[in-house]
Amino acid sequence: MVSLKGDHIYLRALEPEDLNFVYEVENDTSFWELSDTQAPYSRFLIKQYLENAKQDIFEAKQLRLAICTNDNNTVGLIDVFDFNFKNRRAGIGILIKDHLKRNSGYGKEALSLLINYCFKVLQLHQVYANISEGNEASLKLFEGNGFKKIGLKEDWSYDGQEFYNEYILQRINT
Repeated sequence: MVSLKGDHIYLRALEPEDLNFVYEVENDTSFWELSDTQAPYSRFLIKQYLENAKQDIFEAKQLRLAICTNDNNTVGLIDVFDFNFKNRRAGIGILIKDHLKRNSGYGKEALSLLINYCFKVLQLHQVYANISEGNEASLKLFEGNGFKKIGLKEDWSYDGQEFYNEYILQRINT
């Protein structure tokens, strides 16, 4: 049996009580570069999203889970997106909200749990991530979990002042 519980954190489906947490994450402009967000989300839209998050990953083609500490504090979100069952692949994204809680092992444990879930439960052959060239912490996190850089997309994203490159990383289940 695959568990979404680790030594220090666990992953769980989003609940209506996560409204404020998701609202804060989605409206924090410092995270917009990571998700290509261009405009804020209203509480109403996020509430609707949480209420309608009943579809399973095979219908929605995505899955968002809360990263919670063992004392039930939500510290981040981890996503499976672009789920493609036919080709048995999906993208993964992760965010630890509070910068003071980053580099504490939560992201590493959450990513490891989700990779195991993707390979064992969802029967995926591979997972991938798109990470900005300058995001050293994320590159280290994913490479530390067995991902390999397989390409560099030049001038891929624009932050309003300049273009920057983005790596694509991949991990194949062997």
